[in-house]
Amino acid sequence: MALHGPILCVEDDEDDQFLLRATLEELRISNPLLFFSNGIPVMEYLTTTTEEPFLILCDVNMPLMNGLELRQQMQQHEEIQKKFIPFIYLTTAANPTLVNQAYQGSIQGFYKKASDYSTFKEQLKTIVEYWQNCLLPGSMLR
Repeated sequence: MALHGPILCVEDDEDDQFLLRATLEELRISNPLLFFSNGIPVMEYLTTTTEEPFLILCDVNMPLMNGLELRQQMQQHEEIQKKFIPFIYLTTAANPTLVNQAYQGSIQGFYKKASDYSTFKEQLKTIVEYWQNCLLPGSMLR
């Protein structure tokens, strides 16, 4: 895991993109932030970059390729799997069926976006700090 690699934010709503950027900056998260509006450009990025992303924060409902489809595509790509990128859903859509479906894709977390800023900020802080302190396969070699 690349602690200083980019955080990929897969979110089609521009207001939510702004909120993610502002919150992560306020938390003084120094990782570069890369924003994508659906899964198609994420797959293009992941299959062509030499960078090792630190984390993927992904919405579920997006046009063209939604979050569930993105995760499915990632799991079918051996080189992407070898990067062990933590994949977290951060979405307003949450129901038991969707959560169960998401975890069948071997994700590392599912968060319903908090409706107030302070709780949302705490969610992001918790997610990032957890992965900053977590060991993943290959992380001991770097």
